[in-house]
Amino acid sequence: MSTKPPISIEFFPPQTTEGAEKLRTVRSRLAELKPEFFSVTFGAGGSTQERTFDTVFEIRQEGREAAPHLSCIGSTREHIREILQRYKAAGIRRIVALRGDLPSGVGYAGELRYANELVEFIRAETGDHFTIEVAAYPEYHPQARSPRDDLLAFKRKVDAGANSAITQYFYNVDAYLHFRDECTALGVDIPIVPGIMPITSFSKLARFSDACGAEIPRWMRRKFEAYGDDSDAIKAFGLDVVSELCEKLIAAGAPGLHFYSMNQSAPTLALCQRLGLDH
Repeated sequence: MSTKPPISIEFFPPQTTEGAEKLRTVRSRLAELKPEFFSVTFGAGGSTQERTFDTVFEIRQEGREAAPHLSCIGSTREHIREILQRYKAAGIRRIVALRGDLPSGVGYAGELRYANELVEFIRAETGDHFTIEVAAYPEYHPQARSPRDDLLAFKRKVDAGANSAITQYFYNVDAYLHFRDECTALGVDIPIVPGIMPITSFSKLARFSDACGAEIPRWMRRKFEAYGDDSDAIKAFGLDVVSELCEKLIAAGAPGLHFYSMNQSAPTLALCQRLGLDH
């Protein structure tokens, strides 16, 4: 392994005071990995908005780079303009721009319906102030009509002014490499950073993957199922599988790794230690 790839780490905003306290500890441990930035998610229709603000501003106060997620669905231009102004005033320089999901029971899609419209709006409002990250789906977005449609939707986000992309997590390295080649063929040349999901519980992973359209290869699924309730064996196998995935991605020239921490430090630390990215 030659040069070490840059890493970034994602959190979700904690719901309780205890959760916020725990996340501070997790963050200080993961900060030792010297990530380029910590990203913070944003609930459906902005349902965690204030908690996202609190977490992002706290990360900035600690002297670290924070990248808030910003979703446009169910929102107005004026509301998004206010959020951008708050982030700009707080010295935030990076945003993860997403379409997002409508909260259940809400019918209003909002003034900006797609992520490319949000990227365009951020650029029109703030020029080059923000580095804009967008989402990419190597196994295609679950709502995409076809792989081609999904690729073209991704290209629209890039053409609108995105600087870089973070993928949905995946466990099939070929899916990422094929997606990257297709993007190159379309003239898309921004960095496409693989999203990495550490595995600590197979039942949780299966639920999560079914919901977001990420595939768990059959051989992996069968092996996890064979371990039953043996959580140590599941964690050990999960660490082997994901570290091997990361090694292949780094060898194939991935421009970085983005870890979905699920607000825990141990799984990401274990992976980075295995990969030699912890010093």
